[in-house]
Amino acid sequence: MTAPPALAPLLESFFRHRLAKQRNATPATISCYRDALRLLILFAARCSNKKPAALVLEDLDRDLVLAFLDELEETRKNSISTRNARLTAIRSFFHHVAADNPASFGVANRILTIPIKRAHVEVTHHLTGAEVDALIDAA
Repeated sequence: MTAPPALAPLLESFFRHRLAKQRNATPATISCYRDALRLLILFAARCSNKKPAALVLEDLDRDLVLAFLDELEETRKNSISTRNARLTAIRSFFHHVAADNPASFGVANRILTIPIKRAHVEVTHHLTGAEVDALIDAA
């Protein structure tokens, strides 16, 4: 039986090859993805009582990722859009995992099914007379 894949080589190939070369991601995107995955790895290390370098791919299961996303909102007070941006980075990594390591497709697929959270956006349906006057005066 083979050992579960370590995270380090998958992360390295994700950042060096997938994002930098294949996707031609901007430095800002790479930085955001790096920060999101760093937070996830530190959270997983705390939850599993392992050092970050000792984590394997199976340590990042769906329940852990959902708990991480909840912590972002509840403890770190991140907005829903920030939570969704972090989830996008995590999903991008697991798309790479599924393509690079077919044996881990099941783990990756369970993460990829986590939906983006909808945010309530207030919509202005009309302007008051004073607001219309203020817009006209500003022009």
